[in-house]
Parts: sequence; structure tokens; C-alpha cells
Amino acid sequence: MPLAEHLREFRNRLFISVCAVFAGAVVGWIYYQELLNVLQRPLDSTIAQLEQDGDVDIRAVINSVAGGFMLQVKVALTAGIVLSSPIWLYQLWAFIMPGLHRRERKWTIIFVAIAGPLFVSGVLLGYYVLPKGLTVLLGFTPEDVSNLIDVRDYLNFILRILIVFGISFELPLFVVMLNLAGVVRARQLGRWRSWIIFATFVFAAVATPSTDPITMLLLAIPMTLLFLISEQIARFVDRRRGLDGEPDYDSFVDDEASPI
Repeated sequence: MPLAEHLREFRNRLFISVCAVFAGAVVGWIYYQELLNVLQRPLDSTIAQLEQDGDVDIRAVINSVAGGFMLQVKVALTAGIVLSSPIWLYQLWAFIMPGLHRRERKWTIIFVAIAGPLFVSGVLLGYYVLPKGLTVLLGFTPEDVSNLIDVRDYLNFILRILIVFGISFELPLFVVMLNLAGVVRARQLGRWRSWIIFATFVFAAVATPSTDPITMLLLAIPMTLLFLISEQIARFVDRRRGLDGEPDYDSFVDDEASPI
């Protein structure tokens, strides 16, 4: 396919994805108050727990005139990203799909069935982990000091955790996609396994906005398990293709003569 057609296809699929996110954002705008209550619940529970343990003054405030409006825009936009995740994930897959063989395109149904639930599962796990990170961070507030939390800062914190957890759960699925496209082989994944796991923990430490190790581990461990599952799927795919017995060309010396 010529480069111009690739760019046009990318533009069309990007437009569909943006429209889907916008439609989801409209739904998020309509149900803004309900979503805000859900997002604020981890903070309220954390404050209640800290108040039982000691005399602390922690409150959420808005410090600007347009703060309420920007808060609603961010909540609606995040809701649109989550609600439309099956659509924009499918558009990403469909952009890569023309490079696959016709027999391999049947994986599209499996991808659509798995991508959305994986993203939502990551978001739900991030929501479950959030109070633990808040407890650690807000626990450093001295008893005689008031901690007035800007709602926008808190929202950026929680939305970053939710989006990072959701996207992280898609990474193993993209490993399978690269294997289907012939970019990586299961043998390569096995050889790079230790480095990939190490990079996963580094990514979890950098991507999570909280500095506590609990949040990092609760992100890194599921990602590692999902990567190991994707490696086994890649082995199955390579075995079906008859590539499991292919020589490891990376182990050959460049200046050594072939035995043939």
C-alpha cells in the first residue's frame, strides 16, 4: 500500500476514534455528578480513615474561578476514553490488520473481545489500588497542619493512575499483535524475558504518580503475569505456523562460513 493511502487510512481511523471519544465524553458530561462521586469516594474513605487514626485536617478545595468547569471537562473526557476503548482499540488493530495474512485476520474478533475488558480491568484495578496510595501519601500530613487538596491536582492524580493501569493491561495484547504481524517470535520473547520483566517494574515505578511500592507492585505483578501469558500465546501461534523449529539466526557468527 502506498504511503499516501496509509496516511489517509490513519486519518480516517483517527477521526473515528476521536468521534467515539467525543460521544463517550458527552455521556460523561451528562452523568458528571455521579462520576465525580465515584472518583471522590477513595479520597473521602482515606480522609475518614486518617481522621480515625489521628487529628488531621484534609479537605478538597477548588482554587480558581474556572476550576469547576475544567474539572467537569476532564471527568467527561476521561469517561469518553474509557467508554470508547473498544472502538479506538479496534481502530488501532484495524490499522495494523492489512499487514496480516487472511487466515490471521480471524484474530480480530478475539482482539475486540479481549481489548475492551482488559482496559476496563486495568482501570478497575487502578481504582482499587488508589486508596492505598492515598493513605501512604496523605499519612505524612502533620496533625497540626491543614492539607487543602486542590481538586484539579487530585483529579490529575487519580486519572493518571486509572489511564496508566488501563493502558498497561493492553501491552501484553500488543505483544501478541506483534507476534501475529511477524515482528517478534516467541523464541525472542523467551530470550528477552528477564529484561522485559525488569523493564516492566521500572515502567510501573515511573508511570504511577504515587511513590509507594504497593502501587508499583500492584501494577507490575499483573503486567508480568499477562506478559507471560502472551508469551505462551506467541509460542502457540509460532507452533501453528511451523516456526517453532526455525533456526536462531541471532546465534550465528557473521564471519563464520555456513556448513552447507
